[in-house]
Amino acid sequence: MELLPQALQEYIDQHSGQEPPLMHDLWRETHLKVTMPQMVSGHVQGQVLRLFSQLIKPQNILEVGTFTGYSGLCLAEGLAAGGTLYSIEINPERSEMIERYWKKAGIWPQTKLLIGNALEIIPTLHAPFDLVFIDADKVNYPNYFDLIAPKMAKGGLLLGDNVLWSGKIIDPNKTDKDTEGLRLFNRKVQEHPDFENVIIPVRDGIMAARKTK
Repeated sequence: MELLPQALQEYIDQHSGQEPPLMHDLWRETHLKVTMPQMVSGHVQGQVLRLFSQLIKPQNILEVGTFTGYSGLCLAEGLAAGGTLYSIEINPERSEMIERYWKKAGIWPQTKLLIGNALEIIPTLHAPFDLVFIDADKVNYPNYFDLIAPKMAKGGLLLGDNVLWSGKIIDPNKTDKDTEGLRLFNRKVQEHPDFENVIIPVRDGIMAARKTK
């Protein structure tokens, strides 16, 4: 399902900051070599992630779902001096591509690539996170939120990808586990007393929530 007409999406692409060559190379290699390449963040969403990170200048970033590393590159652009990007990826086969591109970008010393199950890894992390990006298995979004919310710094920003789910989020006939997981995540964020939030209709929808206390 197209959330925006193609012509309007092209206009947005043309009037958004230019995609750096290294990120375009990663986007292209992902589409050539990786199953389900549409999962990569891409140009416009990457610009959004980069802008948020540059505005916040986070000391610690947590990314749940590295995929091939495109979104991590964008998030890392705003890291404060001495800051760290913690990124969790369940598929070890993707680690070579991630490491290769992050080394090319010069961010490898500021990253901790954690391979494994995020539900097991997140409880072992103790840094207060200033910026969080969740883009992993949709059924577990509510669980990720429950684990991450207490580990976020006051004023920290949480971003959850795909929260409109190609429009399925409002279709009462869609009751699969992924769709229900996203509905529960959206509801949990909306109702949490420590967060203020808005859904941004970029690409497939981004839930943006700031921790207020």
